[in-house]
Formats: sequence, C-alpha cells, structure tokens
Amino acid sequence: MKHTLTLFAAVILALPSCNKSDNSAGKPAGGLKIAYVTNGIDPFWNNAAAGVRAAEKQFGVSCEVLMPPKGIVDQKRMVETLLAQGIQGIAISPIDAKNQIDLINDAASHTNVVTHDSDAPDSKRLCFIGMDNYKAGRAAGKLVKEAVPNGGQVMLFVGRLEQLNVQQRRQGVIDELLDRPVQSPASMNFDAAGKPLTGGKFTVLDTRTDNFDYSRAKSNAEDAVNSNPDMVCMVGLFAYNIPACKEALKEAGKLGKIQMVSFDEQDSTLAGIEEGQVFGTISQQPYKYGFESVRVLTALAKGDKSVIPAGGFIEVPIVEIRKGNVQKFREDLKKLQSAGQ
Repeated sequence: MKHTLTLFAAVILALPSCNKSDNSAGKPAGGLKIAYVTNGIDPFWNNAAAGVRAAEKQFGVSCEVLMPPKGIVDQKRMVETLLAQGIQGIAISPIDAKNQIDLINDAASHTNVVTHDSDAPDSKRLCFIGMDNYKAGRAAGKLVKEAVPNGGQVMLFVGRLEQLNVQQRRQGVIDELLDRPVQSPASMNFDAAGKPLTGGKFTVLDTRTDNFDYSRAKSNAEDAVNSNPDMVCMVGLFAYNIPACKEALKEAGKLGKIQMVSFDEQDSTLAGIEEGQVFGTISQQPYKYGFESVRVLTALAKGDKSVIPAGGFIEVPIVEIRKGNVQKFREDLKKLQSAGQ
C-alpha cells in the first residue's frame, strides 16, 4: 500500500503542469480551448501530456489535460463539465467503449470529439488516434518468443479488460503465442479470461487484472510467482505492470530467472532492459497521442476537416525496445519530454 500511495502522490504532484488552461505558454487570450481526457492516472499519461504541451506551443491553442482518478464516473463528470464550459474539442480515451457510446455521442453533438489510446468505433467520434493494438499485441508475443524460444507457461497482467484497446492487445499476444492466424479487426474473437490457453510451445495461464491499483498489481505478480513454479515469462499490458513484476521477482529471489515483456516506457522498465532483467517492451509513443490529438482538434475547430483520414484511424507506429536500442530510446524520450515543458 505504501508503494501505491507514494506513486499516486508523485503523479498528483505532477498534475498542475498538466492541467493548465491559461495563456502562460504564449497562447493568445480568447483563443481556441480544447481538452485531452485520459482513462486514469498513470505516469504513462505524463508523456502524452508532454506531447499536448508541445502542440499547444506549435499551434497556439490552450489544452486542458484531465486524468480521472476514479474511472468512468469521474470521466463522465469531466466531459459534462467541459461541455458546459463550451469546450471546442475533446480527445478522450474511453474506459468502457460499449457503455460510453451515449456519453461520446452527446459530446459529439456539441463539439468535435476524437478518441485516443482506446477507441469507441461504434460512437460518433470523428477519428481514433493510437496504435493498432492487436498488431502491437502480436509484436509483444514475438518478443516473448525471442525471450523464451523453448516456450512454456506465460502469465498476462493488466489493469482492466473493459477497454477495447486492452482486449485487442491481449488477444494479439495470445494469438501470437499460440501460433494462431492473424484475425481481422472487424470480426475478432476474444478469448475469455480465467482458464489456461494452450497452443504450439506456449500456455497462457491467465490474465490477472488490478483496476489501476498498484498494490494489487504487485500482489497479483507475487501470487503468480509463488503459485506457478514453471512460469517462464510475465507479460505486462499496462505500463506499471512490469515494474510491479520486477519488485515481486526481486523479493522472491527470482529476478533474472523469469523473463519479462512489457508495454510502454516506465523508467523501471527501461532500466530493467538495460540491466538485462526485462527482455523488451512495446512503446505506443504516447507523446504522439497527445501531440496528434491537439493537432487534429485544432484543425477541426478551425473548420479544416482534411485532417480526418479515410477510415478514421490515425495510426501511431509502435517502437520495439530491446537492449540494443534502449539507451537511444531513453535519450530521445528525454528530448521529447523537454520539448513539452
């Protein structure tokens, strides 16, 4: 619990720089005002916020970054408040797309709405900005195959399974590990959690969820390590999952004995790759999520609809990070973060 409170406090302290909506960055008074709404509080979103700040400066707009601490209820309240304030565009990462269609459609009837990170394809959002999560999941599965070429038992860890991006990402990992054919996004079948899945050289033991509770993420990792002596790899689908796994493995004296594959670029994960404790990670480039969201919403607010591509998908390419390129990635990331300050 101490770990949870410490990390939570650290993120909260960072929020004032992510929630400004004044003209301090050289934005003209009375200019365009838009909003960037995340799906929770996590260091992952600080990189996206850096992209927002850089785009604010480049395009001369004001963008409020909002991080809901309590899920759907807070996200809904934030969107309703923004609409009441007459916001001129909203980028939102839906927490539960199927159950938030009405919210997104209502917002879309009042202002320009795009989704980022996680999509709501059945809503009236204008486009989705993010990675191809299924393809990224398969890329993570390939990292697992590189890490443990002889196969074995694998456990997946994630915050929650309600999000469409998580469902697609998880399915990509499973399909790759079990040597299944590539699925079409339009007709994708999702394996239910709660039972082992076996195919080829691998068995996916289960998917452990934590609902953004960092202490639970660690306890999930501890339980997996203690209950599965033959487990060969731990896969974290959210940014904080592998740092939690690292702590659990270290305390169990098994750090370096069980492979880890991650998503995103938390410092602990990147340090683990440099030290040989984590095999690799898939970066979504969240900085670009923030930057592209501001770019698109600014253009739309000015009446330029050409920024919406055919198909409504602006793909942000993934970056596969291994020991060979992690140092350069960290250097480039610091430059991007500095650009957003």
